[in-house]
Amino acid sequence: MTKKMRVGIVGAGIGGVALARALRLRGIDAWLFERASGFGEIGAGVQMTPNAAKALIALGVGEGLKRIGFLPEAMIGLNWNDAAELFYTPLRETCPRLFGAHFYHVHRADLHGILSEGMPMDQVRFNAQCTGVTQRGDMAVAQFSDGSSFEADLIVGADGIHSVVRDGLWGKSEARFTGHMCWRALVPVEHHPLPFVRPAASFWMGPKAHVVTYYVKSGAAVNIVAVNESADWVAESWTEPSTRDELMAAYQGWHQDLIRLFELTDPEQTFKWGLFDRDPMQQWSQGRITLLGDAAHPMLPFLSQGAAMAIEDAYVLAAALAHYGSDQGAALRAYEAERLPRTARVQLEARERGRTYHLSSPEEKRQRDLAFQKQQAENPNAVGIKAEWVYEYDATRCVERFASEARVA
Repeated sequence: MTKKMRVGIVGAGIGGVALARALRLRGIDAWLFERASGFGEIGAGVQMTPNAAKALIALGVGEGLKRIGFLPEAMIGLNWNDAAELFYTPLRETCPRLFGAHFYHVHRADLHGILSEGMPMDQVRFNAQCTGVTQRGDMAVAQFSDGSSFEADLIVGADGIHSVVRDGLWGKSEARFTGHMCWRALVPVEHHPLPFVRPAASFWMGPKAHVVTYYVKSGAAVNIVAVNESADWVAESWTEPSTRDELMAAYQGWHQDLIRLFELTDPEQTFKWGLFDRDPMQQWSQGRITLLGDAAHPMLPFLSQGAAMAIEDAYVLAAALAHYGSDQGAALRAYEAERLPRTARVQLEARERGRTYHLSSPEEKRQRDLAFQKQQAENPNAVGIKAEWVYEYDATRCVERFASEARVA
């Protein structure tokens, strides 16, 4: 009788619960280990672009995504002080036709909720602080701060940018502070839409700063992500408290629509964090241990792909393990071959978008804005932030690629 595969997942954020769901759908046992005391994804809004939506539908949460999501009309680029339209990319009507799925705005906690729904709670352990990973024979072992351990055929580190699992494989190294700090806040909406917030993904671009606003919770709230270049180090924590006054002081002189929105933020619910990243890795796996999501490829949020990449990883890793069966080495090689090039490109291009959004030189801004206009004239459906290649990807096609590569080999 063939032994059933057993997988331990360190970290129960978006990537961890997506992987647990993907494995269960393929008949693979998955155990989740989370250092927090319970489920409850923190944070605010997240953009589920068509590439992520395709994977979520394949994971069986398509109806849930419709229930919790908001469908923006468009992606719009706006000048910071006069709201001049730099580009307009239609989304609601065009994304299914061009990219195979809708573009959704959701709240992170809602997304986590639909992914973790139905999770066997006897296979989830909270207050589990991983302290290291080892391998012995044909098994991998995760150790925890209370002295306990968990043995599995595969251990997956889905434990974020400061991953203990990553450190255990490759040695400890510090993430790099990028010189960007970010505020996040939610503004409740009683009557949708607000007259000064368009029902779109709005990218306000200014000197050394940008702001993104969009509706979440089916239009019941506006999510704010405000990024500002800063020489001062800021903690890499989504719960670092800030104030409305601090947020507004950083954007003096910006357009009145933004200022009106900032005035509605809750002084007690405005947070800031420093943006950190790492260079792309050449390898994620050693033996029976691998990485997923920010543990493998932390990235700046300027392409809105952090959560999306983790969800894609989850789908592909589960598909590879199911496809290759007992040949786990082949499965991990296929996983890396499929995911490393894509996530590396997203990491690097997200960095570049941070530069593009924040141009201060009048000549550089003029050249950027002319390029937006030229692109729009040539193709009215062009994605202003040049992300077509991101949205076109379909993680569910990976099994076809695995089979094709096997035939070639």
